[in-house]
Amino acid sequence: MTSAVTGRVGTPSPRRSKLRLRNTVIGWSFILPNFLGFALITLIPVVQLFFISLTDQNIFGKGDFVGIANFQKLMGDPLFQRSFVNTLYFAVLHVPLTIVVSLGLALLLNSKLRGVAFFRTAAFFPYITSIVAVGLVWNLLFSPEYGPINEVLRFFGVADPPGWLLSQDWAMPAIVIISTWRDMGYYMILFLAGLQTVSPELYEAARMDGANVFQRFWNVTLPGIRPTMFLVTVLLTIASFKIFDLIIVLSPGGTAAPNMATVVLSQFIYQRGFIESKFGYASSAAVVLFVLCIVTTVIQFLINKKRSA
Repeated sequence: MTSAVTGRVGTPSPRRSKLRLRNTVIGWSFILPNFLGFALITLIPVVQLFFISLTDQNIFGKGDFVGIANFQKLMGDPLFQRSFVNTLYFAVLHVPLTIVVSLGLALLLNSKLRGVAFFRTAAFFPYITSIVAVGLVWNLLFSPEYGPINEVLRFFGVADPPGWLLSQDWAMPAIVIISTWRDMGYYMILFLAGLQTVSPELYEAARMDGANVFQRFWNVTLPGIRPTMFLVTVLLTIASFKIFDLIIVLSPGGTAAPNMATVVLSQFIYQRGFIESKFGYASSAAVVLFVLCIVTTVIQFLINKKRSA
């Protein structure tokens, strides 16, 4: 009899089965539209990208299958090599600088001071400003001869200030500065959300233990915002690898800059694909950029998982 009772208990009732089916249908009804959009707009084009990268397709139609010839050609292309190095150079400068500035702003604005909402909005405003307007204003600010930035440097005794966007050595640092100024408000909002999840009791306990400001930041704030820091680092790294619009606006064509100082992978792909109509060759470079983003993201996931363990 015990066996019969157990069997009846273990068998789901028709009502429970209907409820489970209903919940499954409701769940899929929410997921399916987003998945269809992802499949049509992202997944299918990415799969097609991998196939096109193995062909010599151009503007005239279907190309012949060439295998890894496009990738072999990339390795010997001086413009691709320079764009790859410039992309890494930009990311190495831009990611830590933006994290430091945006986190610093979040720490300053994570308070209930009067007018703090205005300053939060002001810090976020550059992110939603037209990229063309941003480029125009910063081109004037960084003008080697008449720009106010160089005028200030001359006032403080710098006899030969940098040429900034017209200089081989200073063009990329100038773009890093502008990109950090533009992006800091967005990532500041993310850090603000993370800071507000840290319990005030932890700060109070640290004060009672005699911890100073730096010790509280290192031992309470940073561990408390670790998930946010991980998210910001991943998003910022991928965005840095895909930098395109700002360089197009600020630099004279990228490839026309002094010694190709600001040409990056996205611009190389645009040049080869949309200007020269070498779709297969451009797709192979896009695959390299895709793999670079994936590998970097996986490494960041592994590092974060190891630290969280």
